[in-house]
Amino acid sequence: MDLVNKLAEKKQEIVREWIRKTMEAYPAESVAVLNRNKDRFANPLSHIISENIDLLFDELIKGIDPVKVAPILDKIVRIRAVQDFIPSKGIFFIFELKEVIRKVLKKEIEEKGAFSEIPTIEKRIDQMALLAFDIYVSCKEKLYQIQANETRNQTHMLIRRVNEMDKQKEAR
Repeated sequence: MDLVNKLAEKKQEIVREWIRKTMEAYPAESVAVLNRNKDRFANPLSHIISENIDLLFDELIKGIDPVKVAPILDKIVRIRAVQDFIPSKGIFFIFELKEVIRKVLKKEIEEKGAFSEIPTIEKRIDQMALLAFDIYVSCKEKLYQIQANETRNQTHMLIRRVNEMDKQKEAR
């Protein structure tokens, strides 16, 4: 049995479990809120994660094209970078897909022996993780640059105020 076909056949179950595992990174009370409302406007985080994990899975089955996968990953990873996940936790959701696939296909693997394509699929997952890491680092760099610019602007404003105060004292 071809692993890619089996993955496509079990897509809904795999994606549902992958989303659940991804949401586990958030505190339990947040997960309850995220799972309660699926509306894209009332609950954008859950919507973004669900929609893009589904798209990532499709790309995994097709083969990893960085041009197509990077923008999809960016939507999830950007959120996790802004939420101050450490890098390993920020991209760990990708590695969890390996466990999800093995769990969902456990019966088939045990009955028919390991699929010879498992290393190929896991290599694709690793490629996805490397792309996600690059995106995470890029997002963090942007955040640090924004913070540095904000600090510099605040410092300039404080210096300007101090100078204005000195001029006012001299004018008296």
